[in-house]
Amino acid sequence: MAFKTSQLTKLLAGTLSYKNNVLSQTGITKYSRFLSSDANKQQEATPKDPASPQLLSKLFPQTAVSDQPEVKEEQEKQKQQDEEEKKEQDKQWKRMKLGFYVFGLSMGGMGIWSLYEMAQPEIDSEGKEIEDEYSHLPTFDRYKSRILKNFNYYQKFVQEPSADKLLPDPLKYPYVQPKYTLVLEMKDVLVHPDWTYQTGWRFKKRPGVDQFLEQLGRLFEVVVYTADHGMTVFPVLDALDPNGFIMYRLVRDATHFVDGHHVKSLDRLNRDLSKVIVIDWNQHSTKFHPENSFNIPRWTGNDDDTTLFDLVAFLKTIVTADVDDVREVMVYYKQFADPIEQFRENQRKLLEQMEEKQKEEQHKAPSIVKKWTPSFLGHK
Repeated sequence: MAFKTSQLTKLLAGTLSYKNNVLSQTGITKYSRFLSSDANKQQEATPKDPASPQLLSKLFPQTAVSDQPEVKEEQEKQKQQDEEEKKEQDKQWKRMKLGFYVFGLSMGGMGIWSLYEMAQPEIDSEGKEIEDEYSHLPTFDRYKSRILKNFNYYQKFVQEPSADKLLPDPLKYPYVQPKYTLVLEMKDVLVHPDWTYQTGWRFKKRPGVDQFLEQLGRLFEVVVYTADHGMTVFPVLDALDPNGFIMYRLVRDATHFVDGHHVKSLDRLNRDLSKVIVIDWNQHSTKFHPENSFNIPRWTGNDDDTTLFDLVAFLKTIVTADVDDVREVMVYYKQFADPIEQFRENQRKLLEQMEEKQKEEQHKAPSIVKKWTPSFLGHK
């Protein structure tokens, strides 16, 4: 019995050791399989994109792998292209500098030639020199004086009006010459320039401008005097005044250019300044003769403007009153911020005085003729 028990114990121990060996080998096999399957999953999860290094090298050249032939070839092409562009830029800069040199030399040559021509005396039809006030001077002083004279001439040509008489002489009998001359600014007095994307530049007529020209064109010598160029002014006035109420048109070449402003030169109008009225919104344009200017508000294009209607009444009053010197009237209204409004107020006061005077005359006693009429007819 004891033998059997010991044999049974050995048999059980051997069975247990065998099971442990089998279990350990099975666990190792499963763990190795788990590791291999995990590695396979990671390989499957990693995208196989053979073009990704090339894409990165294009987007970020500093990450490119230098041992790839495609990348080397792309870098060489880019380098060649950069060199060609640099060479082309250098060629353009050289051509530009050459152009500047040629331009500078040509302008310098023209300047020297101009000075030489200005220093020469005038020549008659036979080709002989005409003596002037500088002919007796030494050569250098003679040339210098003639050059300065020509410079002064061209300076006056730019700054001063183009003619000594901007208007022709007044009309003689039997023609009718209006007593008063009305000088008008065109821009922002008669019309207003307006620009839009759809139409571009166009000129808008001020409310009442047609009646203004029609009524005053029969009483005044109307002159448009503006600092704009003729190529702009003439087409606008042709469309604005088809009936020809505007007698004369003076543009930029008839103005004085002083301190950056074009000033109207009334001294060269060839008219009696005591009968000249200037309608303008810009005080700088009439600063030589402020006593002749009647400044009105600048029109900005609003449709509810009534300035020209009031201006017609004001100017008609001057004609009706037969004013000897309009400058006195202009100076009086210049003290007010809004001369048109002050004129309306004066008209209202005058109308009230006339009504009161009419009422007083109606309440007066009958005249002497009415008193003696009954006795003259035999009635007592």
